[in-house]
Amino acid sequence: MMRDEPRKPAWLKIDLSSTDSYSHTSHTITSGGLHTICASGKCPNRAECWSHGTATFMIGGNYCTRRCRFCATAYMSKPPALNPDEPESVARSVREMGLRYAVITSVDRDDLEDSGAAHWAETIRAIRRLSPETKIEVLIPDFRWDMSAIDTVLKAGPDVVGHNVETVRRLTPHVRYRATYDGSLAVLRHVAEQGFIAKTGIMLGLGETEEEVLETICIFRLACPTAFLRYSGGRALLSPETERMGLYVGINSAITGGLLTTVASVVSRDRELFHSAGYDTTRETEWTNG
Repeated sequence: MMRDEPRKPAWLKIDLSSTDSYSHTSHTITSGGLHTICASGKCPNRAECWSHGTATFMIGGNYCTRRCRFCATAYMSKPPALNPDEPESVARSVREMGLRYAVITSVDRDDLEDSGAAHWAETIRAIRRLSPETKIEVLIPDFRWDMSAIDTVLKAGPDVVGHNVETVRRLTPHVRYRATYDGSLAVLRHVAEQGFIAKTGIMLGLGETEEEVLETICIFRLACPTAFLRYSGGRALLSPETERMGLYVGINSAITGGLLTTVASVVSRDRELFHSAGYDTTRETEWTNG
């Protein structure tokens, strides 16, 4: 006899249908020999994003030198050398897809002296050359807390700079590999001090308490006076008071959602985030994933 299984709430259901836009996006990515966090990280929202003609480009190869427990990206202590053609390939794909807002992320490359910072900068500059009107958001690693490497990326001129704290302080050693809570705060503080829009995200449902989430919100606010915050895991995991706390303490925008990794899902919940930063919300790429 079959048991009655509880139905998933609407915000946890995924549309896996394919569209012409999905096929075009897939072809653009594969023909350019590119990687995306959508595929590498086994993102549940890939069908939604690719059907909207969007994707998050992942540079630096398809192997990460870290083994964070929440991430599905393949691990390798010494990945293959960087592809020198990758920056130009990403830029051509951004142009071909007609993106007005492009998001770039990367694997961690702790095997490289600059952790891949120069490769990051060249990718940003290549997009600027081929698509000068496109806004660029970068979701950067911590570069082993080398602020000069981070400055190499910032000097290339991205519009928004994200770096995810991922979880609360207590759970960081259990969830992240090599990364530290205070190290990530230092990265975000440095980004904000250089005058950039700083953005971070935390996952919910890993065993954190509401008090720990509140602590993270307040510490993030102190580190980054001009900041955006994203909670991924679902409104059901936070009381309304905690969900709004980011706005109470002065964070520019705080968004909560169940499968909150895509621009398609984020913009449908809160277009004010992009408008407040002065950006058009038409044909953006993926929001963040880290």
